[in-house]
Amino acid sequence: MQKLVIWLGIPVAIFLNLVGWVYWYWMLAPHQLAADVQYGVRDQKPLMMDVFTPPEANGAGVLFMVSGGWKSSSGPTQSTLLAPFLRSGYTVFAVKHISQPECTVSNIVKDVQRSVRYIRLHAQQYQVDPQRLGVVGGSSGGHLSLMLGTCSDDGNPNAEDPVERVSSAVQCVACFYPPTDLLNLGSSTENPGDGGPPKSFREGFGKRAETLEEWQVLGRELSPIYHITPQMPPTYIVHGDADTLVPVDQSERFAQEAKKHEAVVRLEIRPGKGHGWPGMLMDIVRFAAWFDEHLLD
Repeated sequence: MQKLVIWLGIPVAIFLNLVGWVYWYWMLAPHQLAADVQYGVRDQKPLMMDVFTPPEANGAGVLFMVSGGWKSSSGPTQSTLLAPFLRSGYTVFAVKHISQPECTVSNIVKDVQRSVRYIRLHAQQYQVDPQRLGVVGGSSGGHLSLMLGTCSDDGNPNAEDPVERVSSAVQCVACFYPPTDLLNLGSSTENPGDGGPPKSFREGFGKRAETLEEWQVLGRELSPIYHITPQMPPTYIVHGDADTLVPVDQSERFAQEAKKHEAVVRLEIRPGKGHGWPGMLMDIVRFAAWFDEHLLD
């Protein structure tokens, strides 16, 4: 009986230690939080972000797109998903936006571009290198991440607002299952079948999505696949091949187009995975390593 207790106790002890380590790693990543930092205004409503600063910052920053279905939470950002970045020393900016349909997707893109400008303008305050900024997100957050990677500009030197004079460029991208081509939705459950915008989000694209003629222009403007250049920052995409909301060919075709432009895109396909899966936590660890490779060299 004593031997049985010992043999049973060993795996239980190992299991409890593993649970404790997981809790420590994901739930207790040390940081200082500056909540509700205002980076702009849209329609008289504040645009907010939360800033997480690790105790041993590495001088680089990561923007985390708080977005799903182009909707964003106004509440406090949980640090759990940010743990791999914080433990690697990244200052993390959890960027929120006004949700569609209250705000059009076009303006959401402009607002997250502004968040980059704001961070770059205040880089000294946050003790980050303005030329070492990465971005990460999933689904619509992945779309916004790729829009930042493909549609940056140098800012308007004549703008009255100093934030708008600054570049919106990021230096690295990592994302999950991003919509990349809104004009070709393929087998997506959001394909309306008439060439129009994603059917559950039509209102979120505004008046320019009301006619197919206008949508063809707007959809192209908002599709990262049409904005790839050789200067696009290194990009890492993870996508499940059982995703019915955003089919994997959205990422496959994006990677193929990037290759034509000799841009760096790493695409990893997860067999049998849909629009989210528990093991994504380990992919976030891989994202942190991707940023290490491209932001810390």
